Amino acid sequence: MAALALELAVPLRSFELSLALEVERETLALVGPSGAGKTTVLRSVAGLVRPQRGRILLGDETLFDAGRRVDLPPEQRRVGLVFQEYALFPHLSVERNVGFGGRGRVAELLERFRIAHLAKAKPADLSGGERQRVALARALARDPAVLLLDEPMAALDAHTRAGVRAELQELLRELALPTLLVTHDFEDAAALADRVGVIAEGKILQLGKPDELVAAPSDAFVASFTGGNLLHGFARSTREGLTEVVLDGGAVVFSTDRGEGRVGVVVYPWEVSIAHAAAADSALNHVSAPISSVVTIGNRVRVRVGPLVGEVTAASAERLGLERGQIVVASFKATGARLVPLRDA
Repeated sequence: MAALALELAVPLRSFELSLALEVERETLALVGPSGAGKTTVLRSVAGLVRPQRGRILLGDETLFDAGRRVDLPPEQRRVGLVFQEYALFPHLSVERNVGFGGRGRVAELLERFRIAHLAKAKPADLSGGERQRVALARALARDPAVLLLDEPMAALDAHTRAGVRAELQELLRELALPTLLVTHDFEDAAALADRVGVIAEGKILQLGKPDELVAAPSDAFVASFTGGNLLHGFARSTREGLTEVVLDGGAVVFSTDRGEGRVGVVVYPWEVSIAHAAAADSALNHVSAPISSVVTIGNRVRVRVGPLVGEVTAASAERLGLERGQIVVASFKATGARLVPLRDA
């Protein structure tokens, strides 16, 4: 039996959230746009939302069963919930915030999260990362059987995000609790979770390991949400065993995937190389256009060329002298062009 098993249906404003999930001693992330129903899943498990149909099991304990009219109140559920904005009590000290979850483990948890020196401080005096640690400590003070994290990185600024994400990744691995987290950022989900489910309009479109979603996205929405460039076109087979795709803009690209008719062509930024002229290599696909943006992220530089975003090293960008308005060639191999169905096709 799964550590956490749920099957639920919740009517929302413009669609019905309807899904089934099983979470073992792992971290499973639901990733999708705002309004997709992600937080409603967490609130249903925590007992803050009552599903119209379905059931929620935690081990051999039934938290909710619509058919049997079982609905345990939140305080009787062994669930630790960390809210998006952490929801710390501003008038209480750190130790009293943690103690609100369970008084017996306060000193232990303050030490474990390296916040014992902040015991008397108020939330307003803490950094974003420190507030997250307090919220996690409070959730664990309940001795939960499952941990729920609502947008755990959303309240952090870009400067502290990477460091806190690494801390949280280490903590989740150490806890080995069944953990369900929701986020709108695939990068966060891929870094923190063992498995990721892409959700849209209340339905899980694809569920798997992060690298599986990137390697074989089930459709155009999943591909674009996992960071791929998405180009629309019309596909037909060629005698050489490749698929030729005439893009909506008129350009022609080739893929080793099979496809016919309307398709989406997915190319991930790391598959795209940037040069002043098409290289004499195995790349079949070349797009020549002016650079519309150059964005540096750490030691990588993202360059938009026509409909494509390519990612190169900072050293390569400096060597090529890349700047807006400069005409360059973005190239990628046929093996790097994945074909996916379009949802509206």
